[in-house]
Amino acid sequence: MPWSAASSATAPWAALQLAVALSEVGFALPVWLGLRRQVAVRKSATAPGAARPEVREHYESFAVAPPVREMSTLVLIDDVITRGRTLLAAAARLRSKLPHADIRAFALIRTLGFVQQLDRVTEVCHGIVRWGAGDAQREP
Repeated sequence: MPWSAASSATAPWAALQLAVALSEVGFALPVWLGLRRQVAVRKSATAPGAARPEVREHYESFAVAPPVREMSTLVLIDDVITRGRTLLAAAARLRSKLPHADIRAFALIRTLGFVQQLDRVTEVCHGIVRWGAGDAQREP
């Protein structure tokens, strides 16, 4: 997953570092940088909830480069998932260019919103992000 700034070939970002590390140890396919930010968006991590970019804003900020080979499976890798707007927009943008690809996502961390007490710091979670009620809906 590209970061919120317009993409630069030399700028490192956490999701790329995670994708490379997963690929190097055999847990991921080769890394493809075909999804790029062509327009910067506000960084969700530092924006108040109401000021975070909407799915449409993320979608319109992405561009997809033609793949060099046929791609039947894509795994979007991100460092943190909050609501899922960025992942949902990225998957939709990729679907528009690669309509037959199986698109999935992996995030290292998922936020739980404000929680008074954490019972566990680590917990594996399988879920889904979908469009519903005019926004991204994450379950769980």
